[in-house]
Amino acid sequence: MKKQTAVEAVCCPGPEAGAEAEVDLRPVEGEEADEELAVLAKAVGHPARVRILRILSRKEARVCSEIVGELPLAQSTVSEHLRILKEAGLIRAREDGPRVGYCINFRVLRRLKALVAVI
Repeated sequence: MKKQTAVEAVCCPGPEAGAEAEVDLRPVEGEEADEELAVLAKAVGHPARVRILRILSRKEARVCSEIVGELPLAQSTVSEHLRILKEAGLIRAREDGPRVGYCINFRVLRRLKALVAVI
């Protein structure tokens, strides 16, 4: 088993842990579900944000500088995309001293998949 970094340990317990593993029984159709899908779709509606999600899916947690190193974008642009993904709930952020670790919120990602599946 791989040893977790401090950022990974506090940010990303993994897709099977605790609340992350709970089944979401909310309806996938109806006005509230449509609004939820619209918010999530807007968050993933930019290629850079999709790329960030792909980057985060390959590793439990990353700091902004690691993400910037994999994208042809300025740090401020990457930070703005991270903010949008975080506001939508698709990623989580955890401070570890001066660094902020980012990771996927698997519960919300599963919800997005469920909402899209019924279209």
